[in-house]
Amino acid sequence: MNVNSFYRGCVAMERVRVGVIGCGGIAIYHLSNLIRVPEAEVVALADVNPASRDRVLRFIPVVKNAPFFKDYMRMLDEVEMDAVEILTPHALHHKQIIESLERGLHVLVEKPMVCNTEQALDVVRRAEASGKVVMVSYQRHLMGRFRLVKRLIAEGRIGRVRFIQAFLAQNWLEFSRGTWRQDPKLSCGGQLIDSGSHILDFVLWATGLTPEEVYAYSDNLGAPVDVNTAIALKFKEGAEGCISIIGDLPDDFIESYIFLGDRGMITLDERGLRLIERGKPYVLEASRYPQTKSPDQGFVDTILGRSENPAPPMCGLRVAQLTDAIYKAISEGSPVKLKNLEAYV
Repeated sequence: MNVNSFYRGCVAMERVRVGVIGCGGIAIYHLSNLIRVPEAEVVALADVNPASRDRVLRFIPVVKNAPFFKDYMRMLDEVEMDAVEILTPHALHHKQIIESLERGLHVLVEKPMVCNTEQALDVVRRAEASGKVVMVSYQRHLMGRFRLVKRLIAEGRIGRVRFIQAFLAQNWLEFSRGTWRQDPKLSCGGQLIDSGSHILDFVLWATGLTPEEVYAYSDNLGAPVDVNTAIALKFKEGAEGCISIIGDLPDDFIESYIFLGDRGMITLDERGLRLIERGKPYVLEASRYPQTKSPDQGFVDTILGRSENPAPPMCGLRVAQLTDAIYKAISEGSPVKLKNLEAYV
């Protein structure tokens, strides 16, 4: 199945009217992006808590005239719009995606796309049938240095990928304490399914590799959800990998990657992007990175037919399947084999 076929035939329009479901902290990021997109117009906001709207307006006062709804269903039924951005707790995503698609709307959804493989398969199928854009807000797909890593691997600059190391650490345990992110009924998991979703996605997206078997350990550190997770991966193509998702860093944020091939290596961390090719190291200057744009700009560009969907539902499905397998490996204490997704879609 061609997973990108659903954005063929998107009708160009002078503007894209966007409704926002969820006015939590991440909404400030997305709204600050949307108001910079000339073709986008924020036409409505929805959140169960009016105080969330008040907080948004302190940072983004330009959307003050957009009507506010405590019930997002009323917003979907009463406001004329072309698209929605779903910025709610993870457990709500699936239902809200489906309800939006049924009303003929394009959808941008925060990560993770949904909570499990079954829901992700449903979204992929419905998106295909609807002909509407469904995009996951994986911003690394639109960031220059991450796009360059993918391009270098695709060009064969390091040869066949043999090993991957990925590391994410942040003070997630403290900043999420007392919030929905540590409520399993709303979050569907901890740091792995939350920030870790970005890391799993980037590894799969950048390399194009297919996870075949996974084993993992996890520590909740007294929280009701996972905080630190160590993952070992074997890929169908023969590569191996280690991914560390850490949620109790006594600092702000660390993210780094190593992609080792049979002809070279790529490293990406806070110091920049480094390519070692046939024994010759290069530090790739930021000026050589491809253009970066926000997920919201990418979403509007896709709706208007200017670009292909940078993060279609298949990306969310691959991450959901791998996340499910990791949680199963942790629960069972043994390696878990992954099925071929192509058989389902």
